Amino acid sequence: MTALDEDLLAGLRNGSWLERQDFPPLKYAVPGLIPEGTTLLVGPPKIGKSWFVLACALATAAGGVVLDKITVTARPTLYLALEDGDRRMQSRCRMLLREDPIPAPFEYLTTVAPGRVVETIAAWLARHPGADPLVILDTLGKVMPPALPGESAYQRDYRIGSALKRVTDDDSGRSLLVNHHDRKAAADDFVDSVSGTHGLAGAADTTVVLVRGRHEREGLLKITGRDVAEGEYAITFVDDCSWRLDGLTLAEAAKAGAARRASTGLGDRSTEIVEYMGGRPDESITPKDVALKVGIDEKVASNYLNRLTRKGRIEKVGRGRYVLPYTPGESGESGESE
Repeated sequence: MTALDEDLLAGLRNGSWLERQDFPPLKYAVPGLIPEGTTLLVGPPKIGKSWFVLACALATAAGGVVLDKITVTARPTLYLALEDGDRRMQSRCRMLLREDPIPAPFEYLTTVAPGRVVETIAAWLARHPGADPLVILDTLGKVMPPALPGESAYQRDYRIGSALKRVTDDDSGRSLLVNHHDRKAAADDFVDSVSGTHGLAGAADTTVVLVRGRHEREGLLKITGRDVAEGEYAITFVDDCSWRLDGLTLAEAAKAGAARRASTGLGDRSTEIVEYMGGRPDESITPKDVALKVGIDEKVASNYLNRLTRKGRIEKVGRGRYVLPYTPGESGESGESE
């Protein structure tokens, strides 16, 4: 074997080596939602993405609560507010914090040198080795470079996504949350809603999609990734500035999210039944339960449940028993929501 071959295989490992390793558990900047690594937050403009990420930044800078329920521990936090100025930043912080002062550890930049966003993030992260820092880039579109000569759009997206990912890979516990617009078109798979090609979502460790109808308050936070459990959580936009988890825990919000999704396009009675099921986490229901709750005949209730089952909105799990399928939320690093 030549010296070149030795260099090429320098990182070769085997199953015995892997079996002996003791890797630390996945860390979260926001338990159950924003893990270490690179997370891509996607959604249409003007639906509250920047309010969500700013609330995360303020909470993690000094230790606080995200979505009005999820407790986060203090960690170094940098917010790249590239669509804001100091005046708007102060105003938004005060709206979110109400009577509380803006935390002194909260750090932000409103501009970065052209073409130097990755170096800027890396320079700030180098100040906080081993401290599990969080960086929020708002928005990626402000710093997205054009494709290089001969480079396809996918290659450009994957190159930029990979460069951002590398700055978190250098040290365990680092988190980078990237705010990005969606493609403004409906998609069966929510990952397909990411604006641009699949290169950005493919490079990211985690993808989070924020969904809210225009002029509506209720929304969904959809999450998938390499290391996190896929989840869909019900949230509500309140006071024109902040998001609230619909439930005391992520598991309850997942149940509410399943009910919200399952009731889309249904009539009033079917929607009432689905929402009733969403309010009973981890319980199956019977036609008798529905009849008593909704005030209809038991046979009519059975017809509604069977119709919802045929539409794929609910599942039948036994003789006369039905459930609303959902993915239980994972609490993440710190264990539970408040």
